[in-house]
Amino acid sequence: MQIANTILMVRPVNFRMNEQTAVNNYFQEDLDLKNQEINEKAQQEFDAFVTVLREKGVNVIVVDDRKELEAPDSIFPNNWVSFHEDGTVGLYPMFAENRRRERREDILDLLEQRGYIIENIMDYTSAEEEGFYLEGTGSIVLDRVNEKAYCALSARADEELFIEFCEDFEYTPVVFTANQSVAGGRQPIYHTNVMMCLGEAFAVICLDSIDDKKEKKNVVSHLKQDGKEIIAITEQQMHHFAGNMLQVMGMGDRRYLAMSTAAHDSLSQVQLEKLKAHCEIVHSSLDTIETCGGGSARCMMAEVFLPKG
Repeated sequence: MQIANTILMVRPVNFRMNEQTAVNNYFQEDLDLKNQEINEKAQQEFDAFVTVLREKGVNVIVVDDRKELEAPDSIFPNNWVSFHEDGTVGLYPMFAENRRRERREDILDLLEQRGYIIENIMDYTSAEEEGFYLEGTGSIVLDRVNEKAYCALSARADEELFIEFCEDFEYTPVVFTANQSVAGGRQPIYHTNVMMCLGEAFAVICLDSIDDKKEKKNVVSHLKQDGKEIIAITEQQMHHFAGNMLQVMGMGDRRYLAMSTAAHDSLSQVQLEKLKAHCEIVHSSLDTIETCGGGSARCMMAEVFLPKG
């Protein structure tokens, strides 16, 4: 299965701009608001987004963050955990020290209590001690059907760790570097999933961010080989999080593409029509989360592919 009908989401209690991630997440901006106000706005956006998904029949498992953990980015669980159809759970090494507190065994226990089967845990977190990171399905965009894994290398996506992941999970690695314009220069994009989204039959991707022509050609070749319609977005659209979207399954196996309102509004009519040919689009305003967190709709959703007992 490429897409899931069950999504794990973590409701924030300490959401704010994380100074530890801002050093290489150029999507983050400071808001002139008190942290409490920022968190309240993020909670409102979170709740509205969950409602939008549930109205379409997506099974959303909401877990509350724990205040004592002091984890400002807990709203983005897909960076620390991934769930797979064979009952494997992946746990990932995180760049920011205060993000490592997001990893919670009780969340895995909760899933098991709800009947999900966890057979095996692939734990890569010891790489943090060596200063190497691979931030889950933020760093890795998976084509589960064709068993390919796409990864834009950055401070948060180490190539050797990525290759190790691909060997463990039996994916073919597709490695490249994706850059964005920052203060007149080019800097690596912190996560692959902000410049690329893979659906069942399409790929939304900011090809302009792949500066190396050979790497760009290789990525395009893999996508075409697997029959994906390539919908290219500009760097400006990427900055409105038009690459940070996720195809999900709702009631009656209907397909939806979930994104933020900012992402939706940045897309042209032609791009929207191309996407609508594949599935219905759902969107919700995530302005505070995007501005302070530097992540959007896709980052908020950890897909649960685990088998049920």
